[in-house]
Amino acid sequence: MITTFKEIENLFGEINNSMYKKTGVYVIGGAALLRRGMKAATKDIDIVVATKNEFFAIQDVLTKINFVSQTPGKEYAHMNLSQIFQRKDFRIDLFEKEVCGRFSLSKEMMKRAEMIIKLSHLTVFLCSSEDIFLFKTMTEREGDITDCISIAATQNPNWAVILEELQSQIKQSKQDVWVTWVGERLDILSERGVDIPIMNEVDKLREEYFERYDKIHHQSSRLLDSKK
Repeated sequence: MITTFKEIENLFGEINNSMYKKTGVYVIGGAALLRRGMKAATKDIDIVVATKNEFFAIQDVLTKINFVSQTPGKEYAHMNLSQIFQRKDFRIDLFEKEVCGRFSLSKEMMKRAEMIIKLSHLTVFLCSSEDIFLFKTMTEREGDITDCISIAATQNPNWAVILEELQSQIKQSKQDVWVTWVGERLDILSERGVDIPIMNEVDKLREEYFERYDKIHHQSSRLLDSKK
């Protein structure tokens, strides 16, 4: 387990020293919450890069400094995780912006992010609490539910921003099934006592999705019947 952000800073310094291209990384997971004093420890460093070239640059460096690639587990199914790298206590979950057309690092997310480290080749940004919350509703890791509860309780997130980003992600990717995944996680949070001010809007988005799904399914069934 990583118990201080200084350990992560030192790792980023090591990564920087083995790089030859300027690269930006966005921290979205437990490491960000550790930096903000919301977690006592974390086992994962979740980072997103904006381009494929940056993804390959980070991947090459991690391999060079003795990180070993691992296969993502089923708890990452919704996130379509690109790679997991492990070295002793450090585990890096590396995502690339174009994650098979799924949830991605948007321009608005990048604008909201806070630059916390600037080295000769590597620049590190901390994603906003709102965007970290939204990312964490896309996984099936139990620890992410705990982190969402912590964000809601301590960060006073801007729920309008969370809803707006969700709607934007659905629109730009045409992956409206996401709202069912996010909705399920928000249901769990509500059951655990978290006040979700945007729940009505999310419920409406879910209803619209299921109405469209039923309509398409019904039309497909009728088409198949007509061909028999």
